[in-house]
Amino acid sequence: MHLDSVFEYAPFLLKGAWVTLQISIGALLLSIPTALLWAGCKLSGMGIVARPVAWMINIVRGTPMIVLLFYFYFVAPDLGISLSSMQAATIGLAFAYSAYIAEIFRAGIEAVDTGQMEAARSIGMSRAKALRRVVLPQAFRISLPPLANNLVMMVKDSALASTIAVTEMTRQGQLIAASTFDNTTVYTLVALLYLALTLPMMQLTKYLENHLGKHRGAA
Repeated sequence: MHLDSVFEYAPFLLKGAWVTLQISIGALLLSIPTALLWAGCKLSGMGIVARPVAWMINIVRGTPMIVLLFYFYFVAPDLGISLSSMQAATIGLAFAYSAYIAEIFRAGIEAVDTGQMEAARSIGMSRAKALRRVVLPQAFRISLPPLANNLVMMVKDSALASTIAVTEMTRQGQLIAASTFDNTTVYTLVALLYLALTLPMMQLTKYLENHLGKHRGAA
């Protein structure tokens, strides 16, 4: 591993890292509200809504991520929906992870004592307001550790976007390694860049867990 090679490869890998970051942020912004919607449907108590959503979540969770990306990129045009490789990667990743995160939110909401909702309703809150102001904040604290794990996995799974022609960080590394045969340097840099993206997320999660835990204890 040579220092001059690091400076030579870094601009290309950083360009790929920016694409990886764009995909990850886009998928995050889409997946969380979608996951809340799925969780709400499952907890609605209406079978006509809850059952199809439950089946959909199970199907998505049981399907390999790469197959879902292929569907959004290669199959969607057959249905009249044309997506760029970047759009397919972002939407496909968001859709897949919305199923995983929905189960995390559902478990978190169900873990909140039902007395919390009853107490909120008894002081005049509507069901929607009680859910928003009382139940969801507590469910978020419960859900934070597994949610953070899934967000880190989302960043790493963005590497699969390379299979549908997105030149993100892993793909940039493959292209450089194929032309230079300097596999050790290239893939070491790729690994370090992924760590640079994921380690701050882990630290932020740890901080939030500690902060929210103290806040809950004080309350």
